[in-house]
Amino acid sequence: MMFDLTGFQRDLLYVTAGLEQPSGQTIKEALSEDRGEVNPGRLYPNLDTLVERSLVEKGEQNGRSNYYQITEKGLETIRSRREWEDRQLPGGV
Repeated sequence: MMFDLTGFQRDLLYVTAGLEQPSGQTIKEALSEDRGEVNPGRLYPNLDTLVERSLVEKGEQNGRSNYYQITEKGLETIRSRREWEDRQLPGGV
């Protein structure tokens, strides 16, 4: 599953995991701190892909916006990715 995601989608997954039911705007702001400005036209379709793959759940927040929450499957995807990355680094760099 982890290799089916783009780098941007993996970044979205990590940011979502680190926040408590963030809105799309909150995710955008958090990601923009490290990646530079994130275009909403890129953000929301990629969040929708994570929802479709059951890596993130989407719910309604305050009647106006949505919140996103990582699922257990999403957490397992992150764990698998980190284990794979650790195996790629010689001597546990």
